[in-house]
Amino acid sequence: MSKYYLNYLDELESEAIYVIREVWAQFQNPVILFSGGKDSIVLTHLAKKAFHPCKIPFSLMHVDTGHNFPETIEFRDNLISALGVSLIVGSVQESIDQGRVAEERGKNATRNALQITTLLDAIEEHKVDCAIGGGRRDEEKARAKERFFSHRDDFGQWDPKNQRPELWNIFNGKCFEGEHFRVFPISNWTEMDVWNYILRENIKIPSLYFAHEREVVWRNDSWIPKSEYLIIEENEAVEVKKIRFRTLGDITITGGIESEADTLSKIVEEVSALRQTERGNRTDDKRSETAMEDRKKQGYF
Repeated sequence: MSKYYLNYLDELESEAIYVIREVWAQFQNPVILFSGGKDSIVLTHLAKKAFHPCKIPFSLMHVDTGHNFPETIEFRDNLISALGVSLIVGSVQESIDQGRVAEERGKNATRNALQITTLLDAIEEHKVDCAIGGGRRDEEKARAKERFFSHRDDFGQWDPKNQRPELWNIFNGKCFEGEHFRVFPISNWTEMDVWNYILRENIKIPSLYFAHEREVVWRNDSWIPKSEYLIIEENEAVEVKKIRFRTLGDITITGGIESEADTLSKIVEEVSALRQTERGNRTDDKRSETAMEDRKKQGYF
């Protein structure tokens, strides 16, 4: 009698697809939180597989800070067109214009925390009861506390001490009116798993992940890309470096690393030797020891 074995990527894929299908079975109006980063791209690819040959049965939601990499927005629009799904865009600039949030000022100003209000407003406006995200437990210590199905109260807040048990992968998605869930199908994946999966599946990703020459400024121990939103001080020099980005976010806070990795195979090789977490170059996470958890408690991704 022959035996059938799954390798570890097949197991992770199967688990993630199971979670995605559970979302569709339990919720009325779920969406995929899409940032244009590698994790949300992999998540969308998994959703496509989960419902093949039908198209993805729910919308993608993007919170647009207005300070995105142009390459990210172009990639997002091309992917939406190829998938034939609808896109919901929440605009941080509109939240600022409406007085819902106040723009930060100064050298290290960012719109990252402002996304919380925009996201919660979009969830309420579109009556979303589940937002599927690409968060992984290995990214950051606050995310390591989160389960697959993460409950949010009617203020959109997360309480890490009040999470539901998930014994034998049985998920409880029941919630009261006004509450919603965040679900993280690739929680058990690592950065290395994501890159190996992208390589195996030959998934298209933004060019920002590949090494390329770019004007950058050395700040907070990483190379921050020059942009119209970056305030450059007198003691800072703009240099041209061959860099790539391990994680994508607001252009003002996303730091790059010097690299020669310009193919997927080279990226996998490079990541296998790195010892710093991929979010180590995100300046928003360097504001305090609990920066991520504080934001998540308020309703962040």
